[in-house]
Amino acid sequence: MQPRDFSLYGAVDLGARQAAAQRRQQAAQSPESAEPGDGDQGTVIEVTEQTFNTDVVERSRTTPVIIDLWADWCGPCKQLSPVLEKLAAEADGKWILAKVDVDANPQLAAALQVQSIPMVVAVIGGQLVDGFLGAMPEAQVRQWLGQVLAVADKMGVADGEAATAEGDAYADDDQLPPAFEQARAAMERGDMDAAAAAFEEQLAASPADPMAKAGLAQVNLIRRVSSYDQARARREAAERPGDVQAQVQVADIDLASGRIEEAFDRLLGVIRRTSGEDREQARVHLVSLFDVLPPRDPRVTKARSSLSALLF
Repeated sequence: MQPRDFSLYGAVDLGARQAAAQRRQQAAQSPESAEPGDGDQGTVIEVTEQTFNTDVVERSRTTPVIIDLWADWCGPCKQLSPVLEKLAAEADGKWILAKVDVDANPQLAAALQVQSIPMVVAVIGGQLVDGFLGAMPEAQVRQWLGQVLAVADKMGVADGEAATAEGDAYADDDQLPPAFEQARAAMERGDMDAAAAAFEEQLAASPADPMAKAGLAQVNLIRRVSSYDQARARREAAERPGDVQAQVQVADIDLASGRIEEAFDRLLGVIRRTSGEDREQARVHLVSLFDVLPPRDPRVTKARSSLSALLF
């Protein structure tokens, strides 16, 4: 599976995408916007050239998107599509199925380099992952999906639908659960252990809560950095570029100091230079640092893209 940089810029008019996004937001506010067959709570969606950037590329930052390229005249498509829709319903939001009619969206088909259908590909973190052609049996489709989800996990991309919904619910501070106020008060008095416990309590009740996840990541970062001898850590990292723990410590220090891209680039460099356990240690730590920032932060997006290129 080889992710590659992917964008529809140049293939589809940007203004059309922006207008489509506005129409989509308006439609989402209307109770009449739901279409028959959408009973899977958005796990199966119809995508066009105008909605592709919003519905596929942007959504893939937090949830893997599987693209089913089909046409009404295609017999094998009618065999494969029901299988994909069934598996999407079973996945219950772990990934999204995006259906694209290639006849109605020729520019999109060209951008995806469609030569025959049915064609299935995945988009993870804004990048295209190679898929398969033809109507494969359900067992093989399941196996491929397992590989896609493994790639997504290594890139730190998981189901973000619930997280996004919960994040929207907390737009007003008056709606924040009590655990957040407890954590905030604990941080103000410098009690990071109590702050972590409050966030952990919230995550136990609501594992997908993005604010609690970010809060806990930030508290853990502060706790780690406060235990470091920063001057020594920087000296050791400079003297021993292959020392993963030294590089991890300086990455933590940089991130806590607001030097976010420097922190990410340092660990990406370690991943590039190392292998085996050292490489895995750097990867795991880098993915954990992504949690400190919002998932759609452009610096996180850029680092995920670089990580994907290095891993696959």
